[in-house]
Amino acid sequence: MRRFAVLLAVLSACTATPALVEPAPPATLATTPAPVITYAPYEFAAGNGTKIQAELGKFEVSENRSDPNARKITLSFVRFASTSPNPGPPIIYLAGGPGGSGIQTARGPRFPLFMALREVGDVIAFDQRGTGLSRTMPPCQVQDAPGAEVPLTRTNVVAFYRTEIARCFDKWESSGVDIDGYTTLQNAHDIDDLRRALGVAKINLWGISYGSHLGLTMLKYHPQSVDRAVLAGIEGLDETVKLPSENDAYFARVQAIIDADPVAKAAYPDLAAMMRRVHARLNTTPATATFTPAGKTEPVTITFDAFGVQLLASGSIADPSAVRRLPLLYAALDSGDATQAGRLLYSQFLAQPPGFSGMPEAMDLASGISPARMARLEKEFATSLLGDTLNFPMPHVAGIRPQIDLGESFRAPFKSDVPTLFISGTLDGRTYPAEAAVTAAGFAKGQRLIVENGGHNIYEADPRIGEAVLAWFKSQPTPTTIRFDPPKIATP
Repeated sequence: MRRFAVLLAVLSACTATPALVEPAPPATLATTPAPVITYAPYEFAAGNGTKIQAELGKFEVSENRSDPNARKITLSFVRFASTSPNPGPPIIYLAGGPGGSGIQTARGPRFPLFMALREVGDVIAFDQRGTGLSRTMPPCQVQDAPGAEVPLTRTNVVAFYRTEIARCFDKWESSGVDIDGYTTLQNAHDIDDLRRALGVAKINLWGISYGSHLGLTMLKYHPQSVDRAVLAGIEGLDETVKLPSENDAYFARVQAIIDADPVAKAAYPDLAAMMRRVHARLNTTPATATFTPAGKTEPVTITFDAFGVQLLASGSIADPSAVRRLPLLYAALDSGDATQAGRLLYSQFLAQPPGFSGMPEAMDLASGISPARMARLEKEFATSLLGDTLNFPMPHVAGIRPQIDLGESFRAPFKSDVPTLFISGTLDGRTYPAEAAVTAAGFAKGQRLIVENGGHNIYEADPRIGEAVLAWFKSQPTPTTIRFDPPKIATP
């Protein structure tokens, strides 16, 4: 069921506005020599067919700096040389996930922005520990993957994840992997080691989603190392699990778009009420769907309750292009047709052998949840549209490895004077503008950019976003608002 984790990992929020504090003194690594980078020529091929000459760099760090006897692991990055005659600090891209590869991201739709940012300085696509070319552990395949005969209910799914992730952690540990070294704080120390290895006084940070979480950790623990930052899809340090109330507010914004379209309004006069109606019915009487999967000759029958549908919804709200079809799924279920939902659940959760890669699971467990936030979450789970599915498998697996938790000092809010641009989309169903505002309030030189009708994957959504990012890194005037056209909600 790796698709569960891939589909539904990430988001953010904050509790009742605790007092901001000055960042803790940076974790000094002055007694440790800077790593040595080895470079090799690298022909970088983007997904659009463009090829460019770059450099592949590798350097070693401790797998766990808390253990003087920890093994060394190798981290990799691709460096695109600056086109400026007087380049500024290098820009390091921090991928989301957790678990995303910076190098692979550079091959995709963000490639033009990677190239444009070379006007500022070298641009570095960094593969964080445990990801991409920096992978340090083998995937862990589950032992008893549930088949279609096992109902996809909340009880069964949560029990499966708690059992299998705990077993995988034991397996990695027994194979010599120091799994407790896979935390966002260690990840941030890696970035500062990279800065030292590059021989530069400061770097620029460019991140999204979990990459913003990592970027904030750098700004808290290594503020002297960062010149400027651009962060999108903001996930604060106590926001690994997002507030369901903000997700409900997101659906209210979706309803406003529906109401502005007479055809959509007639089809979905109250989307939230329909969703609640479907969930209540499925929790009383789970649905059964029989169909023949693509590529198969025999039909399968699966049973699911509201939890499975809420998981599907949580995985369909990152961007406007996906949420526009979500009401159709609920309308079919509301009419008693469970086939579409059944096919989606089968293809996403049952068709492929499940497995875990280690880094994503460890990073989320380590960042954890403060007691105050957890108390608020539990109250909101009970009444919100998508309940506790937004960041599955968190908080469901919380506590299975308590020693990895980074603690309250890590999650505490902080102040910063590093110039930082915070980008939020109003139709981002993963991370929310209101929560980003709380984090940005601690930044004396921060600026917010609100993208009306923008989603989570914002950098490639419109050329104006890239222009704003480039302007910020050039210390030029940057807009505070950009507006996209609203999505066209699909109707029957």
